[in-house]
Amino acid sequence: MKRSVVVSLAMLSAALLCSIGTRSVTAADKTLVVGFAQTGAESGWRTANTLSIQETAKERGIDLHFVDAQGVADNQKKAISSFIAQQVDVIMFSPLVTDGWNPILKDAKDAGIPVIISDRRVSSPDNLYACFIGSNFKEEGVKAGEWLAKKTGGKAMIAEIQGTVGSAPATDRKSGFEEAISKYPDMKVIMSQTGEFTRAKGKEVMETFLKRPDAGQITAVFAHNDDMALGAIQAIKDAGKKPGKDIIVVSIDGVHDAFQAMLDGDLNCTVECNPLLGPALFDAAAKVAKGETVPKVIYSEEGVFEQSQVTPELLKSRKY
Repeated sequence: MKRSVVVSLAMLSAALLCSIGTRSVTAADKTLVVGFAQTGAESGWRTANTLSIQETAKERGIDLHFVDAQGVADNQKKAISSFIAQQVDVIMFSPLVTDGWNPILKDAKDAGIPVIISDRRVSSPDNLYACFIGSNFKEEGVKAGEWLAKKTGGKAMIAEIQGTVGSAPATDRKSGFEEAISKYPDMKVIMSQTGEFTRAKGKEVMETFLKRPDAGQITAVFAHNDDMALGAIQAIKDAGKKPGKDIIVVSIDGVHDAFQAMLDGDLNCTVECNPLLGPALFDAAAKVAKGETVPKVIYSEEGVFEQSQVTPELLKSRKY
């Protein structure tokens, strides 16, 4: 009798331990595993974007597999293939270019892994991914064009420094800007070249513009991001001109260095593009991992900041 009681207690203990072990890996308690393929580290905006993603993942106890593609789209595709092989719960990536993602997105869908597109749009059918979270790039271009029209009274000869050719922000910001200034016959883009979203390349492009025979016609610069604008500002200074006065400068992103440049009088306006996408991305990831639906497009809230608004206090309050 005593022996049977001891055996029964042992079996009960084993059953309880088994139960506890099973509960620790239920869907409710399972650690969310997310693969993220970042474009690279081409700008201050991208650095802030990466930090937002990594810090949010850490705060929420998410197992983040992060890959820096170093500015190469094929590296992103390889990373996504690796995430599929690892059977992560959710895949996220910020596509370097708009086109060419259908095959890898189909692979993820076939594997039953939801994909969230971050920051930049793709041309793929939207049934291949769960949602897009980021900015309305065309609207940013419209805002920049409208601000410049108001600032110049609808008269400007513009040098444009574009982002990476084929990328969604470059394509959409250009389209939106052109749409806005098309209402003003005396506003024309007279020079346009890619600066690849980097400060060094922005400076190089602006130096080239300022050496052209028609350089004297330039009254404004529209840069597709702040880093290129900051490079252009240095080139304008090196040429003996005053950025912000001799040549009006408007750009997009709203990074800390751009606010400092406005405070210094060098940059006239920046249209905000919020990089702090981590919370929104992981909110959506938690839902799609459970099979829940989310809005197909989730845009960030963003503003327009001009030189007259910037104070030392505002600069200190900026998170990126």
